[in-house]
Amino acid sequence: MNSEPPEEPGEPRPPAEHGTPIGRRVLLGTIGLGALGVVAAPVLQRGLEGFLGAAADKDPTGLTGLLPNGGGFRYYSVTSSVPHKDATDYRLTVDGLVDRPTTYTLDELRALPQTRLVKDVQCVTGWRVPDTPFEGVRLSRLLDAAGVRAKAGAVRFTCFDGAYSESLTLEQARRSDVLVALRMQDKYIGHAHGGPVRLYVAPMYFYKSAKWLSGITVTEDVKPGYWERLGYDVDAWVGKSNGRDDDPTS
Repeated sequence: MNSEPPEEPGEPRPPAEHGTPIGRRVLLGTIGLGALGVVAAPVLQRGLEGFLGAAADKDPTGLTGLLPNGGGFRYYSVTSSVPHKDATDYRLTVDGLVDRPTTYTLDELRALPQTRLVKDVQCVTGWRVPDTPFEGVRLSRLLDAAGVRAKAGAVRFTCFDGAYSESLTLEQARRSDVLVALRMQDKYIGHAHGGPVRLYVAPMYFYKSAKWLSGITVTEDVKPGYWERLGYDVDAWVGKSNGRDDDPTS
């Protein structure tokens, strides 16, 4: 089965100030650009990351997001631009079906106990980055601190790009390998990789690991995320979904 659904009418659009979603047809028609290669030297890698990150943020076509950087990752956003956030203005809200809605600053998240995971990252489009370290706060810790109500069954994630969203069942969200990630590849997560805070769902395809995370809302039921409304599987276990048989990442 082709796990890459065609662009469909009615694709959700973000507010105008955040740009417009990039068409799925553009992604599929130009995926060959990813074959341009990988730069291995660390100094050149950092330079390439900076260049591609800055270029992708100003690229209305989304084509820059198809180029692999030296770490094997590809820059991609569903909008033409994403606001930059740092410790001065970043906020993460936890709300919905909870007893104690909470808003965290970046410094407050960094002060909480951190968990480090080193696993492969698998994209549903086929590329894989082995042995990738992620560090952050277990999502279950934030849910427990908020006091999840009895009728809750799922968690919805929203992002400050103004368009992307994701969801997990409450059982999935409470797994020990699901993080609100602050570090990636042993450094703070930069803007181009979804920083300063992103979701990391280790055993699922990487589209579940929402970048530029800004909201965690506890709900009764799972609400399909951005790509799931366009055909991807909601339960995105690596090797057991989307018609793919990749090796598991955990």
